[in-house]
Order: sequence, then structure tokens, then C-alpha cells
Amino acid sequence: MKSKTQNESGLRELLEDQLKDIYWAEKAITKAMPEVVEKATSQELVDALTEHMEQTHQQVTRLENVFEMIGLKPQAEKCEAMAGLIEEAEDIMDELDEGPVRDAGIIAAVQKIEHYEIATYGTLRAFANILGEYEAASVLEETLGEEKDANQKLTDLAESVINVEAAGDEGVSGTSTRQF
Repeated sequence: MKSKTQNESGLRELLEDQLKDIYWAEKAITKAMPEVVEKATSQELVDALTEHMEQTHQQVTRLENVFEMIGLKPQAEKCEAMAGLIEEAEDIMDELDEGPVRDAGIIAAVQKIEHYEIATYGTLRAFANILGEYEAASVLEETLGEEKDANQKLTDLAESVINVEAAGDEGVSGTSTRQF
């Protein structure tokens, strides 16, 4: 059985590795997001993505602060999961014609990214709390809240406008009589 210090050392290393991962991911998102905004056609979607893009820049800075809080220099390590999610978003934008269906695809792709970020920030916050890095945990909590808010805005936009318009493009009514 490992001693408490060995376990703490392992958890701290995991925290550090996951920070490097999400740091790379957030920086990659800041590079990819302008194209996503450009490809969106709904003004509400453009506004939501633009707002979150600005938050993402702040989140990168916050992550740099978290690194410093725990005594590390900010360092990024490629996040294969995020690279795949960004590639999927690019494929959706390339494969779909401009309009509500592509906007629905953009929301789907961006929400996958948001869910990855929510899972990562929630885990990092928990690790930081357990390791007594309370200031870092608080900063991570702030970003977690922003990611959850961004996801909810996209859900609301999809359900109230974009998906309805996308379905209309395909001649489907806004109500379903299908029962499960």
C-alpha cells in the first residue's frame, strides 16, 4: 500500500499533467474559435460564441495564474482529445452548407468541447481542493462556472431557435407525434 505522501505526490503530478493538457486545449480553442464564429450564420449564435471566445482568452490567463499558484511555470502539452474535438468541428463546418443546419452542427461540436472542459475543470478543482491548493481551486471554480454557463446558453439557443430552424429547412414540423 502506498503511503499518504506517495499518493499525494501522484495526485499532484496528475493535477499538473491535467493542467498542461487543458492549457494546451484552451490555447487551441482560442486559435480555432474565430473560424467557428465566421462560419456561424445565426446572429445569436455568433454573439454567444464571440462572448465565450473572449472568456476563453481570460481562462488562458487564469490557467497561467493557477500554474504560478501551485509553483509551476505555465506549460502546454498537446491534448489529443481536444485536437480531435476541434477537428470534428472543422469537419462539420466544411461538410455542411451555410445555414441553420450548419449552425446546429456548430452547436453540437462546441457543446462537446464544453462538456470536455466542464469535466476537466471539475476534476482539477477537486484535485486542487484535496491537495490544499484552495486559491487555485477557487480560480478553477470560476472557469468551471463559465463553461457551464456557456454550455447552457448553447443548449437554450439550440432548443429555442437553431434546431427548430434547422428542422424547418428539412420540412419537419416543430412538434413531434412520435412516442417512445
